[in-house]
Amino acid sequence: MKKVLGKKSTIAVFVLPGVLLFTSVIFIPVFCSLLYSFHNWDGLNDMTFVGLANYRKLIINNEQNYLLSVKNTLLIALMTACIQIPIALLLAIVLSDKVKGEGFFRTAYFVPSVISSAAIGQLFLKIYNPDYGLINTILRKVGLASAARVWLGNEKTALIALIIPIIWQYIGQHMLLLYAGIKAIDPEVQEAAIIDGASRWQRAMKITIPLLAPMLEVCLTLGVVGSIKIFDMSMILTSNGEPFGSTVVQAGLMQKQIFTYSQYGLGSATAMSIVVQCLILTLLIQYAFRRFRL
Repeated sequence: MKKVLGKKSTIAVFVLPGVLLFTSVIFIPVFCSLLYSFHNWDGLNDMTFVGLANYRKLIINNEQNYLLSVKNTLLIALMTACIQIPIALLLAIVLSDKVKGEGFFRTAYFVPSVISSAAIGQLFLKIYNPDYGLINTILRKVGLASAARVWLGNEKTALIALIIPIIWQYIGQHMLLLYAGIKAIDPEVQEAAIIDGASRWQRAMKITIPLLAPMLEVCLTLGVVGSIKIFDMSMILTSNGEPFGSTVVQAGLMQKQIFTYSQYGLGSATAMSIVVQCLILTLLIQYAFRRFRL
């Protein structure tokens, strides 16, 4: 068996399906998007090479409010880094400390991560409903009827209303990853700290979080990149930008450019900008954690 698995031809047979799948799903679409981004094309007629014109339209001319979509998308990514990951880390630390009902809470927090975004979007549509929604109903019950509003129809509140379910949905996923990372830490390290008189806070800050840095890096990368690519929740809650384009995100703008306006070149340029942003942010996170570990 070892001789068979040691042959390069055998290894190639096992690796080939994954390589073909990865190439067809990742490399070919990215290459096609890069190619289309240098052309004007409506999907039917011949493509016309325009060089960097599509990128100039987006970045310099702010075509179809592209810069606002970048701002909104990066704000969602920032909220993920500053709110979602810290909450997930706090929950993971608390649950890993032999809390009563640990298994129940671990499952309860994780459940939203496996529910479809469509279902969660519909849930929050009901919560935000101006007539019978949970938020406005509570405000009216406690005498704050003046604070009730059309949360998804107000330019000042729509983006925040969109960000909340995005953050809430994946807290459990990151919590579970960080929880597993904490459980993988050698218990003797924690026991030695307890013997030395370290408090829970000191153990968390001096032992748990530093040893959890690799898993924090993974969670932060997944959360930020996922936020940059967000589309489904925006589509369900704000129809890709309502009201008046104030909540537009890049993936939603790309979808409109390609499927609504048949601007395949412009949409592909938007897609490539998303890819570049994901790469840059991933490298920045890796650099920051490399410095942190040093």
